[in-house]
Amino acid sequence: MLEPGSVITWQEVGASYPDVPPFHPGERYPEYGAGPLSPLPNTVYAAVRDCFRLAGLDAENFDTGAWNPLRGLIRPGETVLLKPNLVKESHPRDPQGWRYVLTHGSVIRAVADYVAKALAGRGRIVLADAPQTDSSFTRIVATLGLDRIRDFFREQGLAFDLIDLRHEEWTARDGVIVERRKIAGDPLGGVAYDLAGDSEFADHRGGGRYYGADYDAAVVNQHHTGGRHEYMIAGSAIHCDVLFSLPKLKTHKKAGVTATLKNLVGVNGDKNWLPHHTEGTPASGGDERPNPGAMQRAERALVAGFRRLSLRLPGLGPWVHRQARGMGRHVFGDTEEVIRSGNWRGNDTVWRMCLDLNKLILYGNPDGTLREPTPENRKRHYSLVDGIIAGEGSGPLNPDPKPAGLLVFGVNAVSVDATCAYLMGFDPAKIPIIRQAFHCRTYPLTEGDWTDVQVVSNRPEWTRRLPEIDVSSTIPFRPHFGWTGALERDDLPRATADARG
Repeated sequence: MLEPGSVITWQEVGASYPDVPPFHPGERYPEYGAGPLSPLPNTVYAAVRDCFRLAGLDAENFDTGAWNPLRGLIRPGETVLLKPNLVKESHPRDPQGWRYVLTHGSVIRAVADYVAKALAGRGRIVLADAPQTDSSFTRIVATLGLDRIRDFFREQGLAFDLIDLRHEEWTARDGVIVERRKIAGDPLGGVAYDLAGDSEFADHRGGGRYYGADYDAAVVNQHHTGGRHEYMIAGSAIHCDVLFSLPKLKTHKKAGVTATLKNLVGVNGDKNWLPHHTEGTPASGGDERPNPGAMQRAERALVAGFRRLSLRLPGLGPWVHRQARGMGRHVFGDTEEVIRSGNWRGNDTVWRMCLDLNKLILYGNPDGTLREPTPENRKRHYSLVDGIIAGEGSGPLNPDPKPAGLLVFGVNAVSVDATCAYLMGFDPAKIPIIRQAFHCRTYPLTEGDWTDVQVVSNRPEWTRRLPEIDVSSTIPFRPHFGWTGALERDDLPRATADARG
C-alpha cells in the first residue's frame, strides 16, 4: 500500500497526448493481455503504468501477466467513480486549448484499464463530473472521446456509466445566461449535509454576502447562514466505494492553483449552494477585489441590478444585460485585465468551500450524516493529476499552455496537491487551499505537514522529501495575474510576470 504522505511523480520533457480514442496502449504490456493496440506510441499510457510501478504497487508481480497494481486499493465488485476535470469544452482563444483546460481522455483510459483489472470483471466504473453550467456535456464527451472509452469497456462486459452530474445546463452569450434547461442529473440524486460549526466557514464574517454560481445570491446565503453550512453532494460520489480524481493541473484565478482539492467542486448536486467569493471590501470581510474605489462600487451596483433584471424578465432581461455587459467592458475593464469577483490572492472564501467538500467526500454517509472522523473511516480518495500539458496564467478557463510533461499520483489529495504546487515553483504554505488543508480540525483531511511529504519519481533528483527537492529542478508556472507575487517560492526566480497585473 502507498502511504498517505508518499507521492509519485513522473516527468518527461516533450511528452504528448495520443490523438485517437479510445487511446489503446502502443505496446503489449504483459498485464494488458490480448487487448487491442494502437499502431502509434502512447506515451501517456506508459507514464500512468510507470507511476504505479514507481509506487511499488504489487511489485512482486510487475512485468508479468498477473501484475495488478491497484489490487490493494480497489476490490472486486466495488463501484469506482472516476472524476476528471471537464469544466468547459472550449478555450476562448485557442481551438486546441481544451488540451490544457480538460483532463485528457488518454489519462482517463489508462487509469480505467487498471481500475477494471482490479475489479476483476465484477463491479462498476462511473465516469462523472458536473462541468461549468454553461458548458456542453455532449461536446466535452465528443472532444475527449469519452463515449468511445465507455463503449470499449462495455464491450469487455464491464458496467461502465458516463454521467453528467448537473441538474441544469445553460446557454450563455457574451457571458450572460440566455437559456436554462433542466437535465436528468445524477440518477442517484443528491445528498444534503450541514457541516454547521465544523465548516471552514464557521468563523468567517461573510454570512449573508456570499456569491455562488448563479445570479440569485439568496440561494447560497440561505444555505450558509444562522450557523448552517449546507452542501448538496451528488449521490454517485457518496455511494461509490472509491473516488479516483483525475484533475487537470492549472493555475486558478480564485484558488491560486487547481488540482485534486479544487476538483471536488465537480461532485455537487447544486453549485449554487457553493460560496465562491464574499461581496464587499476587505475591510468589511469581503474579498471581491482589493480596495475598491467609487468606480468599482458603481460597477458592483450596476451588475447586481442587471442580474436581477435577467432573472425577472426572461428574454428581454438577458438581452439588456448583454448590451450593458459589452459597454461595461469598455468602462470598467475586461475580467482578463481587471481583478473582480474574488479573482485574486485575497479570496478568503473559495478555499473554505473546497475543503468543506473534501470533508464531505471523505466522511459523508448516504443518509446525510457524517462518520466518526478517524483515518480508517475515510472514503478511499485517490488522485492522478494530468499535467502533461498543463495550464498557466489565466486559469482555469483561459490559461496559456504549459508543456510540463508531468503526472502526479497519490492516495491523499492534500499530499498530492502540495507536491503539485511545489513542482510548479510555488510555496504550498502560501496557498490557502493547501496550507489550510493540513489544519482542518474536526474532520481532518490528512496528517502531518507538507514538509513531511516523501516524493518518489522517475527523476532521481525528485526522489526525496518535498522541501529537499532543489527548486532549480522544478517547473515554474506563471500564476494568474491576481496572484502574482503571492504564492511563488522566495528562493526560485519567478516565471515571466503577466503584464496585465
